[in-house]
Amino acid sequence: MLVAGLGESAVAERVESVITLPEGIALSYLAGGAIVRIRFTSAGDPTALEPLVTAVDAELGPLVWGHDGNTLDGVLHDLLAARGQTVAVAESLTGGLLAARLTERPGASATFRGGLVVYATDLKASLADVPADVLAGDGAVSESAALALAEGARFRLGADWGIGVTGVAGPDSQDGKPVGTVFLAVVGPSGHQVFARRLPGDRERIRLWTVTSALDLLRRTLQAQEV
Repeated sequence: MLVAGLGESAVAERVESVITLPEGIALSYLAGGAIVRIRFTSAGDPTALEPLVTAVDAELGPLVWGHDGNTLDGVLHDLLAARGQTVAVAESLTGGLLAARLTERPGASATFRGGLVVYATDLKASLADVPADVLAGDGAVSESAALALAEGARFRLGADWGIGVTGVAGPDSQDGKPVGTVFLAVVGPSGHQVFARRLPGDRERIRLWTVTSALDLLRRTLQAQEV
């Protein structure tokens, strides 16, 4: 079982609040890249795992994005393909990592239109249509900038959905925003979602967490429409 959006300790606390392990069944967690893998193993009848998995699925709900063998970008590709929809991205601190993840799977061209890597502030305006007053007022690292990036990616690249990513990966702060400040936005036919977080860790970890969080934000948005 694969989870995004919570750290390992928070996942463990919620899982262990709803289950009691029968004899002969072990529970373990493996965390990495903003993803937590929950693993049950049985020394006996594997069907004994089914009620445990069901209980954890019910407790974690939309935080669970897949099971063994799934990848987050693959799940997102399948969700978009089932709708005949596409996504485009405009990213700053991740420097193209988000676009790279969205093209790892063969057949990604059916759902991924392309990406704008707008690392410099002036390119956010000239390539992704972020309004000058947003950059001058709220700044390049802000909710409004992330939302404008998502809208710009969607419009400029002709996609159904746009993802905008901006933040501070470090090692220095930017415009008064501390290292780890991240803003993500998703814009699509049904409206928009904006996500703000202060992520821990070094530059590499912040960038990796940001990519995973951006993919998961669109995944949750799409799955919420199915309810």
